[in-house]
Amino acid sequence: MGVRPVLLSYLTDFRDQLPSPPLTADLMHGSRFLILADGEFGPLTSKTANSVIRYLPDRVVAVVDRVAAGKTVQDVLGFGGAIPVLGTMAEGLARNPDAVLIGIAPVGGKLPEEWRRWLLAAIDQGCHLWSGLHTFLCDDPELARRAAEKKVEIHDLRRPPPNLPVASGKAKVVEPFVILTVGTDCNVGKMTSQLQITKSLNDRGLRTRFVATGQTGIMIEGWGIAVDAVVADFIAGAAEWLVLEGSKNADIVLVEGQGSLNHPGYSGVTCGLLHGSCPDALILCHQATREYIGDYRKAAWLKIPPLSDYVRLYETVAGFVHPTRTIAISLNTYDLSDADARAACEDATRETGLPCTDPVRFGPAPLVEAVARAREAYLAARRSRPVGQPA
Repeated sequence: MGVRPVLLSYLTDFRDQLPSPPLTADLMHGSRFLILADGEFGPLTSKTANSVIRYLPDRVVAVVDRVAAGKTVQDVLGFGGAIPVLGTMAEGLARNPDAVLIGIAPVGGKLPEEWRRWLLAAIDQGCHLWSGLHTFLCDDPELARRAAEKKVEIHDLRRPPPNLPVASGKAKVVEPFVILTVGTDCNVGKMTSQLQITKSLNDRGLRTRFVATGQTGIMIEGWGIAVDAVVADFIAGAAEWLVLEGSKNADIVLVEGQGSLNHPGYSGVTCGLLHGSCPDALILCHQATREYIGDYRKAAWLKIPPLSDYVRLYETVAGFVHPTRTIAISLNTYDLSDADARAACEDATRETGLPCTDPVRFGPAPLVEAVARAREAYLAARRSRPVGQPA
């Protein structure tokens, strides 16, 4: 059986049970969002808020954060322009949003008790709710009842679809070139790197699909599965299905990475993505100034090894299921000067022998070129292999 029949038969089996790609796209792009990021709006502590502001800025009316109230998002993040940061929910609702988006992910993903009153006020004003928390708002009786009364929708983007499969290696034989971002820690730029690369590759005429594996990516792309909310046995199966779905009419599939293989809390998700998506290539992501895993939180205790160690680690662990290689390094240098950022990229290249850039600050060109070269090698290998066998 060739590659295409395998793909089609698999998707037919699960199409009725899994999310349809356009499910949230139209809703997201038609909404005016008030972003709730109270107490944690900042460059590293509000990933969801920051990414929506970066990629959907015309959809954001304001951010609620009592700590940064009176500033603009530009003041706080260094991008985003004049979107205001407000101190109360009432001020935000006065700007007539039609949706409230929870823009931070507290440790454990739980809903702060104080926010329930704020969300009820938003529902009363007719706002839909968008949440990436592990606590599902639809399961809160008071919120669900009020939403039904006011005829507004609650979107729990982290809720996984039912009946996910166990991975079986089908991602090995998809036709497009599959790339997974991997990292030295959480929140170092794995999603942002892929989004920056996606745009450039599509501009070149290469049909490229970004595959979202977290709530923020789903908000931006309009479809996906938040794999950190999937039962452990099915994480790799979810990743496999996402690659199969993303492969439709694509030349390249860019899978959003999560966590880190040596992160004591989140390594299971990282490994599930690595083995389920069967990537043909990896891009390693790192924040240049970060020395310890989780050092943007209070407890910094596990030192980040050299980048070259991560290259070997990821290639070895991935290779147990599907051979792959690291093709580039993506650095997050938001807190460095331009000169220091360029020096950090040069240091990473000297250490690993791989092209490196900050794809936001300096543009993704070196990463895009690395992808193009690696894809050409992949196509050459594929032409020489039997039909249906991995390269």
